[in-house]
Amino acid sequence: MKTALFDYDLPAELIAQRPAAFRDASRLLVVDRRSKSVSHHVFSDLPAHLRSGDCLIRNKARVLPARLLARRVPGGGRVECLLLRPAGGPSMQWWCLLRPGRKLPPGTRFGLPGEFEAVVCEKSASAEYRVDFMPERTSESVVALAERLGRLPLPPYVERASLDAGGGPGPEAGDRERYQTVFADPAHTVAVAAPTAGLHFTDSLIANLVAGGVTFADVILHVGLGTFRPIESEEISEHPIHRERVEIPAATLSVLEQPCPGHRIAVGTTSLRTVEHYAMDRPGSRPPDADYRAEADLFVRPPYQFKLIDALITNFHLPRSTLLCLVAAFLTPGSTDGVAWWREIYAEALRERYRFLSYGDAMLIL
Repeated sequence: MKTALFDYDLPAELIAQRPAAFRDASRLLVVDRRSKSVSHHVFSDLPAHLRSGDCLIRNKARVLPARLLARRVPGGGRVECLLLRPAGGPSMQWWCLLRPGRKLPPGTRFGLPGEFEAVVCEKSASAEYRVDFMPERTSESVVALAERLGRLPLPPYVERASLDAGGGPGPEAGDRERYQTVFADPAHTVAVAAPTAGLHFTDSLIANLVAGGVTFADVILHVGLGTFRPIESEEISEHPIHRERVEIPAATLSVLEQPCPGHRIAVGTTSLRTVEHYAMDRPGSRPPDADYRAEADLFVRPPYQFKLIDALITNFHLPRSTLLCLVAAFLTPGSTDGVAWWREIYAEALRERYRFLSYGDAMLIL
């Protein structure tokens, strides 16, 4: 299937640079697959489209303030370090993106006086750097260091004033609150991008849903930068899908393994990938209280047949993205007809001036 089928013109003025004034005031485009119709609402209308017995599966990952601004040691040249994930060895070693990478070969040191010092250990074939945050130079964990000194890694299409290692402008104070879901779990501060479909929920909306008989089940997907990477190959099947760590608590596994009285609704593509990866990789047996952990590398594209998810809440996605492939697959499971349909739906969203991408509006596919 040609990647060009997932391309479209996205006007810059429709890329949301800031969230709606209130989380649930964002718009909601509802797609009914049975009647093949669309209707226009606001997100606070969500309870009217769900029913008692439905289960919303949400990603509780919290975004790590993963962008550290530092200086070379010695020399003082500016260094931008984006934390990606622990390296799996010593606890103070992380895989990172570094800028300017070409000037930071293995052995280079950088840090902030009195705060931390780190050394570049190696560079991978994918231009990621293994960095050792030298424990003899700081008493904090890397996560604690990032929480205190780091900045939120807003998507590249969200424009903010340039970053400055001396404490200058960067992501706005409001981003600290609004680029996190209200249900983000501080115990799972693991993501470098927000599960954006969840950004529309408020505590009061959640309470209204629960009062109406809707339940919630939680998963964790360590959202990575691969979610922003466009498909550059001519055929989508040639695209190397990114891998992301997933965790499903035992309580959620019980929900997935039992009949659902309503619909299982994924809040976002991250939740959907987590659950569908589990469905493809389902262990034959497990202790009843054991969580599920894996590296998700499922590329959902037409004509994928979904195993456990019945409905989807999602934002509007970038052209030539794997997430757009997922939406096309979900519109017509087991078929390629969704490729033409997503184009019709997005054309209407563009005509109606919906706001696109992370801080933009939402779509509910029933």
